[in-house]
Amino acid sequence: MKSIMGLILSGGRNAKLKELSEIRSVAALPVGGKYRAIDFSLSNMVNSGITNVGILTQYSFRSLMDHLGSGKEWDLDRRYDGLFIFPPYLAGEGSGWYRGTADAMYNNLTFLKRSNEEYVVITTGNCVYKMSFNDALSYHIDKNADITVIYREMNDFSQEDLSLLGIMELDADGRVTDLQEKPLNPKGNIGSMGIYIMKRTLLISLIQESVAHGNYDLVKDILIKNLNTLKIYGYRFDGYWRCLSSIQLYYQCNMEFLNPDICNTLFMDGGKIFTKVKDEPPAKYNEEADVKNSIIADGCIIEGTVINSVLFRGVTVKKGVVIKNSIVMQDTMIEEDVKLEHVIVDKDSVITCGKELKGEANWPVIVGKGTVV
Repeated sequence: MKSIMGLILSGGRNAKLKELSEIRSVAALPVGGKYRAIDFSLSNMVNSGITNVGILTQYSFRSLMDHLGSGKEWDLDRRYDGLFIFPPYLAGEGSGWYRGTADAMYNNLTFLKRSNEEYVVITTGNCVYKMSFNDALSYHIDKNADITVIYREMNDFSQEDLSLLGIMELDADGRVTDLQEKPLNPKGNIGSMGIYIMKRTLLISLIQESVAHGNYDLVKDILIKNLNTLKIYGYRFDGYWRCLSSIQLYYQCNMEFLNPDICNTLFMDGGKIFTKVKDEPPAKYNEEADVKNSIIADGCIIEGTVINSVLFRGVTVKKGVVIKNSIVMQDTMIEEDVKLEHVIVDKDSVITCGKELKGEANWPVIVGKGTVV
């Protein structure tokens, strides 16, 4: 494989995720019982042979940095290259916050300049998918492209969900002829996955030129403005992909983890998904427990009924409890005779005896972190 480094953008504030993104970076969203959203992009890079990875953080990044640590779980705690985390910092006249994705990279140009890899792959940290970047890089080289944008036909997305993506148009050769960032009325279903490949030196020059003109966004100010001057091609990806950009998509993604075919795609084929390892006892099921089609993580104690749900580490489910189509995060206590249906319970919460919470598949009820209901 050609020498390639990685950049992961952890994302800014997202009001569509409501309470879930108030206390954590979007890339640190818990998914699938024991993972974080960023585990997928980071593992894809490691499985593709990328050993030099920079992560650009923005808001509420403490939990993300705690999760990543030194990068040991991804074999990135290295003497040379490895994992580098770049939080925003206060200097000179600045506010300390990055003004956009291009500005985030501009403020960390030293990392790009001191790296030796020929190519760079840029991804977002809030997407769940499994892919190797090797084939995309080969396509990029074969096309002699300046920039390659990885896309997917979003046939399984609603019009509302499509409006959260970059919508592309391509010609017969695969060259991008139009790119609209989060259009109100999407004209098609060819959606950018927020993954870009280009030469490292080209990225440096594009960032410097953009910021010099007072522009700070990678997509709007670099990609879209250079559609006619740079050879920007699209590379098609046909696998499973979800962007955790709204409560509905977050809930849908976790429920899809219960589908064996999707689970095999994500966790069995094409390398492992690595995450921070915790020393927890196995889940304990008492005689009264009744669990069907659910993910039950380590450290859970189950005495009630759990159906079509995802329970993270250390959840306690007392007698008489019925949990259906719900997501219950780490170290939550569900007391006796509680009924939950279409509910997302954030970590360290307590649902007291006899409470009944019921949402809908498109509008789940959300219980914020550390809440007692």
